[in-house]
Amino acid sequence: MAAPAEPLIAEAVAAAKAADVVVVSVGLSPDLEGEALSVSVPGFVGGDRTDIALPHAQQRLIAALKATGKPLVLVLTSGSAVALDPNDADAILAAWYPGESGGTAIAETLAGRNNPSGRLPVTFYAHTTDLPAFVDYGMKERTYRYFTGTPVWGFGHGLSYTRFAYTAPTSAISVAAGQSATVRVRVANVGARDGEEVVQAYLVPPATKGAGFTTPVLQRQLVGFKRLAIARGKAGDATFTLDPRSLSLVARDGTRAVEPGAYRLFVGGGQPGSAPGSWIDLTITGSRQELPK
Repeated sequence: MAAPAEPLIAEAVAAAKAADVVVVSVGLSPDLEGEALSVSVPGFVGGDRTDIALPHAQQRLIAALKATGKPLVLVLTSGSAVALDPNDADAILAAWYPGESGGTAIAETLAGRNNPSGRLPVTFYAHTTDLPAFVDYGMKERTYRYFTGTPVWGFGHGLSYTRFAYTAPTSAISVAAGQSATVRVRVANVGARDGEEVVQAYLVPPATKGAGFTTPVLQRQLVGFKRLAIARGKAGDATFTLDPRSLSLVARDGTRAVEPGAYRLFVGGGQPGSAPGSWIDLTITGSRQELPK
């Protein structure tokens, strides 16, 4: 049996009022989210999630701690995305299920002894109602490629204690269908601390395509990523060689082909529009059909 929530919340509030900063660990458990579990609690059915929000008791805990007016840091542990309101806390650290050294890593990150550089491998949605029913396995309104709403944090998002700036040596390149395209950007650490940047490359196909081809709603797909360690005041280069498969489109029948047209490539610290980066125009001439799936 679970302990009553209210006395525990009252105890937490009392401790928060006596503290300078409040760090609260919230989230889920592998005992709740997993395959074919015998679980039947609010928000879960047999390991499947019917609600992507935090459990109600944790939501009440966060609201009570926020009401104290003390700086509030949320440490989120989970194996999947959780709907959170960024305004509920002054800082949020996604720890996932970090293992036996997780406590040390979390403490050192919050204390500034290490500089975070992780990126989200999934999209964090704002509400359960933003998604189709959990028994619907279609891709419509799922993932960064097919979701038409506004996520809380998108795939590839991540923050650092320093800042990075991007410049590209060229604004345009051209290749023939079937050839690889090589792009390079310079990444400068313009902040006050050494850090690592996860450089991401997103291909944006042309609006018009060959018959039978479709592209995701957001017209972008991740085609590469690299991690660079850059000292403060220094710069490094991120080079991507995109092979024909990376430059291809997928037809409705599942076949791949490289189609001609004016593409764009965004190389930056996250998705286009959400992170600093550089745009490069990419023109593909000719076509190459029936690439391997």
